Amino acid sequence: MDSAVLDVLDQQLVHALQIDGRAPFSRIAAALGASDRTLARRYHRLRSEGVLRVVGLPDARRLGLVDWFVRVQCTPDAALAVAGALSDRADTSWVGLASGGTEITCITRARSGPHRESLLLPKLPRTSRITSVTAQCLLRAVAGTAGWHGRTGALDAAQVEALRRGADADTPDSPVTLTDADRLLLPALAQDGRAALPGLAAATGWSESTVRRRLEELRRVGALRFDVEIDPLLYGFACEAVLWLTVAPAELNTVSRALAGHPEVAFAAATTGRSNMVAFLVCRDADALYDYLADRVGALSGVLGAETVPVTRHIKRSGALLLTRPRTVGSSAVG
Repeated sequence: MDSAVLDVLDQQLVHALQIDGRAPFSRIAAALGASDRTLARRYHRLRSEGVLRVVGLPDARRLGLVDWFVRVQCTPDAALAVAGALSDRADTSWVGLASGGTEITCITRARSGPHRESLLLPKLPRTSRITSVTAQCLLRAVAGTAGWHGRTGALDAAQVEALRRGADADTPDSPVTLTDADRLLLPALAQDGRAALPGLAAATGWSESTVRRRLEELRRVGALRFDVEIDPLLYGFACEAVLWLTVAPAELNTVSRALAGHPEVAFAAATTGRSNMVAFLVCRDADALYDYLADRVGALSGVLGAETVPVTRHIKRSGALLLTRPRTVGSSAVG
């Protein structure tokens, strides 16, 4: 991009897409008071430059899956290759280098219950340069499910309401069973959440009308949602970190509510493990991160310990990779 930051209309477009990733440009234009051609041109420019992408994400619990936060410590010379190998997997997301490249953090999705597919170790690259692995199960997301505050503050309440109509999902209790065509549809949406119906029909073998109905159904039952991938640096935020908190069980709800109200928190969840809460932070710079830790986190009663892990580089965010990365570490392939 020519500019290091987004202008007001760009930010409004990103906020609108966070509310409804598949909203037609005509509906977004009506809410924003802009031309649909202008918005379409802006979107395609941002996407072609690789700074903006809408991705379709299946909901783990609705599909009988669980998410795990995995921390992999390895020798610095192996970190990039290990991270690339993990990123190539369809069942991983948010793969990043941390702590100066000595640690890899990622989220991996597995079958719940006693299934072979629920095992995490076979997913790791086979190399002796991995020195330790820690895995913690996501118990409950407590903040950030509607998107990071920094990209969801550009629209007023009336604009948000106009775009939200029809985008909300029901919350039925019955599990969702995917069809074979669904298993072709979801990967296509993980690459491009705004993929046109003809392309999705070609990928699934369905008619365009069937694709449209199935998309509506999956969204309605909460099995599919859409997210926006965009670098916080475009908003002027240059510091990202993962915060691992140890919270007294009696204070979990209190700390969860507090984190949900902190604009620095992009996402937070309660987990298993000694550090039983994790938060992904976005701050303007290192000084702002210090102030957040000292003033906001330090004031939370029930927090017994905190570990801050700076994010050095993102290898993969929430959607599928668009470019192939190395699949080997040394002479051994990914398991």
